[in-house]
Amino acid sequence: MLAYYFRLALRSFRRNKVLTALMVTAIALGIGASMTTLTVFHVLSGDPIPQKSDRLFNVQVDPRPMIGYQPSEEPEEQVTRYDGETLLREKKAKHQVLMTGGGVTVEPDTSTLRPFDTDARYTSTDFFAMFDTPFQFGQGWKADQDEGRGRVAVISKALNDKLFNGQNSVGRPLRMDGHTFNIVGVLKEWNPNPHFYDLETGRYGDSEDIFVPVSTALDLKFGRNGNMNCWDNANGEETALNAPCTWMQYWVELASPSDAADYRAYLENYSAQQKAAGRFQRPSNVRLRNVMEWLDFQQVVPSDVRLQLWLALGFLAVCLINTVGLLLAKFLRRSGEIGVRRALGASRGQIFLQSLVEAGTVGLAGGVMGLGLAMLGLYAVRQQPVDYAKLATLDGKMLLLTFGLTLAASLLAGFLPALRAMQVTPAIQLKSQ
Repeated sequence: MLAYYFRLALRSFRRNKVLTALMVTAIALGIGASMTTLTVFHVLSGDPIPQKSDRLFNVQVDPRPMIGYQPSEEPEEQVTRYDGETLLREKKAKHQVLMTGGGVTVEPDTSTLRPFDTDARYTSTDFFAMFDTPFQFGQGWKADQDEGRGRVAVISKALNDKLFNGQNSVGRPLRMDGHTFNIVGVLKEWNPNPHFYDLETGRYGDSEDIFVPVSTALDLKFGRNGNMNCWDNANGEETALNAPCTWMQYWVELASPSDAADYRAYLENYSAQQKAAGRFQRPSNVRLRNVMEWLDFQQVVPSDVRLQLWLALGFLAVCLINTVGLLLAKFLRRSGEIGVRRALGASRGQIFLQSLVEAGTVGLAGGVMGLGLAMLGLYAVRQQPVDYAKLATLDGKMLLLTFGLTLAASLLAGFLPALRAMQVTPAIQLKSQ
């Protein structure tokens, strides 16, 4: 029966080409605009590490003085080197990571490549286990190499391809900033977006190419990047152990989300101890947010993207309202045909279903056209000078959503006209023929 109704819908389209074209275009424009913005929103607001995002927590404590203190104020978003190293040493979580972003100059040992700058991450060894980084060759360094300021490095697949043509480079030397490191691991493709673990050095884009122990980077005074907040004069030693500056990120992995309360209590106790020692002045003020809570707090999705999403959905609603009017006009013009069908024995339910199938067919045609418009819109987004531009691509999930949304929207638009069509009285229509 549905196949028969589909054939009737195609015949109706041929009889009313202009009206059909208007409806298809209206739906296509609405779907194209909404799927463009929905795809961008989906990419920017997705869970970057869904397998454990509820067990990874960003740590915040407040070491600032009482000057400018306001109750209920958010603590510093980063930690001081002293607090980070103390928390790291006490190891109260399953995994804990102290890190910061930086940049180094790589000095290739081949004449075909000139020295070049690249992004680096100075981190403790738990980084790789905590964030499930996949390895192509080797592994991360050992904990004793953190403590011993080992000159070891893990590099990205992209850098390994560039320097060593994709071969296993574990054990080979890597010279950067005038120092030689030993490569212990090569990552596979790994590029979580947003860069939840450090939003200070960029929220979207490519991950770092080089990872080295944070103790080694500090010892060699490698260049760093990202924000830094100092509340007192550091005398040019902002990265020193006791400097009054927050500039490092501290993350922990707990065995389960329910352990968060215990770890928060530990942080509050730590703050109380530091206040008793004279380091902290403010009342205990700590935060412990999991990955998605942290991204929401940081408002990672730009406000203009949210606004564009609402505007696009509003435009889709306008397009659907226009489609409702066009379908209503089309079905009422066929009242005589509907009356004859009813007189020949078609039930109201059959008329209703036939009308919905016709509306759904219009919607699918609009969806195909809307998909093309969405891909064109995403191409335009990728040309923009924003850090998330190249992420704006339509994946399989969004492709299915495109047709699902199209079908749902067209059936919703066709509901009222179909309801009106099924109420046509056969006797009146036959008398007027």
